[in-house]
Amino acid sequence: TLADPRLDVFAASSATTPLFSNDNWGGDTQVAAAFTQVGAFGLPAASKDAVLLITLPPGAYTAQASGTGAGLALVEVYEVP
Repeated sequence: TLADPRLDVFAASSATTPLFSNDNWGGDTQVAAAFTQVGAFGLPAASKDAVLLITLPPGAYTAQASGTGAGLALVEVYEVP
């Protein structure tokens, strides 16, 4: 797995400046509640995983995972009711 991942979300119209970014989600309680609400697996509060809970208007977006060294990242997208 990718060590210490970072997650960036870009609008299709601005592929150079991220709209949203996260590195080390930090156990945010609102994000943890969203995990449960959508049936996603939880993460330890101290993990270095990158998580974003954002609202986006309709449009085209790109999510980019990067991190320290080589490795693989899994990016999951959920619609939170």
